[in-house]
Amino acid sequence: MDGLHGDQADWGFDGATVDIVYKKTWTGSPLLKELGRLSVPVGVIAGVEFTPGGGRRKGWLLRLTLRERMDPYAAVGAMLRDDLQPFRLTGPAKTELIAEYLADQIRFAAEQTPGEPDPVTVTRLVPATPLHIKTCEGTATLDGSTLRLVWSGDYASTAKRRAGRREYDLSGISGVDWGPPDGWGWGFLRVVPADGSTGDGRPKHDLGMLRSAEEGGESHRAFLMAATVTAHLWVRGGPARSGNGGGWRELALGTVRALTGAPVFPGADTSEGAPEDAAEDPGREAPREPGGPGGPDAPAVGRGPDTAWIFTQIERLGELHAKGLLTDEEFTAKKAELLDRI
Repeated sequence: MDGLHGDQADWGFDGATVDIVYKKTWTGSPLLKELGRLSVPVGVIAGVEFTPGGGRRKGWLLRLTLRERMDPYAAVGAMLRDDLQPFRLTGPAKTELIAEYLADQIRFAAEQTPGEPDPVTVTRLVPATPLHIKTCEGTATLDGSTLRLVWSGDYASTAKRRAGRREYDLSGISGVDWGPPDGWGWGFLRVVPADGSTGDGRPKHDLGMLRSAEEGGESHRAFLMAATVTAHLWVRGGPARSGNGGGWRELALGTVRALTGAPVFPGADTSEGAPEDAAEDPGREAPREPGGPGGPDAPAVGRGPDTAWIFTQIERLGELHAKGLLTDEEFTAKKAELLDRI
């Protein structure tokens, strides 16, 4: 088996499968550590990109592009940093020839593999079900046919704790969105119902959303849940939202809608009056992190628009625009919408 040692993982290739083992060292990515290992059949590979000097410190970059409905990580990962992409590998210049040779071997094998892959193959590229994750707001569980959100965490709002839980049959949803922690330290996993209905609009009250903190790997686990749900939806014939089609733009626009919503953090509310959680649970505090909820840079409730939050969201919109997920017009309009709040 041909092998290649990279910064994020070790790749092995036996002519039929690319075996990826992610680094478990302290320098490794928490997200990729959580993922652990992937075995990628050459039949799902659409292309192989090799770029000398495209990695860190003038090292090489190797990236796999998967076929339609075979990369749920790309489908939900429009906001995921490049260094966390599971099918991307970088390495030092001294191993450039080995990396280029392996890229050529994988590319040749993929080109020689006829036909379309079995649709169920995508579920072998994500964590197995039943899959259970926990965040400071609650839990999410996928058993293969049902996604269950339970708001039992310390930072669940009063509205969510009263609701207790919500179950979604996969036949009743069109997808799930994922967003990384924003300027206040919260990320999210959001269910998109097939009937087009929308939730409350405020993350802490939306019964279709489970928030996740950056600390403790919560956001990474929420990302893996989103990818796993997407894979199972594709097998059931759900909407195609993969990175090779127009689905990234659909997902990107959904993420933009979340980003351009008012900043919400525990203990604060965008509605008039005193914050519900703060009034009913005065002893509870938000997770503390620099610039995050309850941190030294957090604005006082009712202080007005927070300029730092607004510019953070504009930067994220810029990333989507740079990746081609938003048109010039869409980026300009959303940027103007955010700037109008200052």
